[in-house]
Amino acid sequence: MFSKSRINEPGPNQDGEDEKPKAAEKPAPKPAADAAPSPPKAKPPASTLSSDLHVKGNLKTSGDIQIEGQVEGDIRAHLLTVGEGATVKGEVMADDVVVNGRVVGRVRGLKVRLTSTARVEGDIVHKTIAIESGAHFEGSVQRQDDPLNGPGGKPVAKVEQGGHKS
Repeated sequence: MFSKSRINEPGPNQDGEDEKPKAAEKPAPKPAADAAPSPPKAKPPASTLSSDLHVKGNLKTSGDIQIEGQVEGDIRAHLLTVGEGATVKGEVMADDVVVNGRVVGRVRGLKVRLTSTARVEGDIVHKTIAIESGAHFEGSVQRQDDPLNGPGGKPVAKVEQGGHKS
C-alpha cells in the first residue's frame, strides 16, 4: 500500500510530506484562473460629453469620444462621434470620425463619415471619406495615405502660446 503511493510521488517523501505536494497542486489552477481575466481586456465604452456640457479646451484620448454638447478646442481620439445636436469648434483628429452634428474647423481622419445631418465648415483630410446625401459641407477635401501625420511623418500639432489659439 505504501509502495504504491511512493511510486506516484516525484521523489521519496515521508508520510507528512505527502499532503504538501497536494497543496501545491491546488494553486496550479489559480494561475489559470488569473490568466482568464487578462484576455477579456474589453475596450472601454466611449466617453460621452452630454448635451448640457460646454467644454473650452483641448481633449485627447487613445479611446473613443462621443460629443453631444459643445466643445471649443481641438479633439484627438481613436473614434470620434459628433452627435446630431453637438457643435465642435476646433480641429478634430481621429482614426474614425463620424459627424452627425456641426464641426467648425479642420477634420483629419483615416475614415471620415458625414451623415445626412452633418454640417462641416472646414477642410477635410482623409484616407477614406463618405458623405451622405443631405450633409452640408463647406471647405476642401484632400486625400492622404496618412492624414493623421503631416509631411515627413511628423504628427500634426498646433503651436499654442499663453493658452490661446492664434
